[in-house]
Amino acid sequence: MARRPLQEINAGSMADIAFLLLIFFLVTTTMSTNTGMQRKLPPPPDNIDNPDEAKVIERNVMVVLINKDNNIAIKGRPIQLKDIYEKTKLFFSNPNNDENLPEKKMKEIPFFGNYPVSKGIISLQTDRNTNYEKYLQVNNELVRAVNDLRDEKAMEKFGMSFDELGKVDKDKQKAVGQVYPLNISEAEPRRIAAGAGK
Repeated sequence: MARRPLQEINAGSMADIAFLLLIFFLVTTTMSTNTGMQRKLPPPPDNIDNPDEAKVIERNVMVVLINKDNNIAIKGRPIQLKDIYEKTKLFFSNPNNDENLPEKKMKEIPFFGNYPVSKGIISLQTDRNTNYEKYLQVNNELVRAVNDLRDEKAMEKFGMSFDELGKVDKDKQKAVGQVYPLNISEAEPRRIAAGAGK
């Protein structure tokens, strides 16, 4: 009995099918975007003609320096890592409207109405030789202070923490975030004088 020759499979359309599948997956797949850290730049103080206005801007900016020896200073005064948290909370909240701490501007915020919001901005500046771990420790203290202020405000207004609020009502969480925005500016690393932060 003679064997029948096997018929060849026409593979001409396989490339078309593979191409269509590739297009399908490219169109339907979503790419995650890296949003990075939220940061706000401080206003430039150089072009100020009015000395009173310059004083106001100085009042609104807290400069945090970390030198090459990993010493920390706030507004030129040495400070320990453990004290940054309280200093930052006081800077952004300014509960007694201290004239040496940031001024506040009235802002219309959902659920809060016309609310006084701090104009404060923290400028975090490092030396090129600053230890990365020290930078992260300082940055974490700054962010922790703002997060705790948000938690306190969320508990006071809505009876739950800022994170819990985000699971229940994103609009309310966003409103609390507007009351205490995360205004931290990071300058490009540069050479900081050895005495700074001692």
